[in-house]
Amino acid sequence: MSDAEKAAWVRSAVVLHGDALTRFAARITGDVERARDVVQLTFLRMWEADRAMVAPRLPAWLYTVCRRAAIDVRRKEVRMEPSSTVEATPALGASPAETTAQRQEVGRALTVLATLPETQQEVLRLRLQEQLSYREIADVTGHSVGNVGYLIHVGLKAVRAQLGGER
Repeated sequence: MSDAEKAAWVRSAVVLHGDALTRFAARITGDVERARDVVQLTFLRMWEADRAMVAPRLPAWLYTVCRRAAIDVRRKEVRMEPSSTVEATPALGASPAETTAQRQEVGRALTVLATLPETQQEVLRLRLQEQLSYREIADVTGHSVGNVGYLIHVGLKAVRAQLGGER
């Protein structure tokens, strides 16, 4: 593959996955600037990788590389602090009161999510925020697909129970 073809491949991956990877890395590192460095390293590794091996499972490969790099940064720097980079997107035509209520619900859900074990938080965020499949989450985290399903089920059940108890 020529450098021009490789550049186009990486550029398209940056457009498709760059923002999501930055959010993902920021939750792990606790800092957006360090997250951007991690994502840059992720795409550099993509440049160096064999396209034939990476392309069939690109999203999972990117998240796996990004996750490992972010964990390395976190270990070297500071402990991870809870991050709530997700905001509720108000429904079209929603009133200010409805928008406020929706944001409060998301805030409560994120607070509850932060109380879960780290493995449950990670799989829930990858599934709900990054829309990865169970197989892709398994590839990223190293858990089996069945374990990913179990962690998601138990995590959602705990979130629902805690949110239901607050109402």
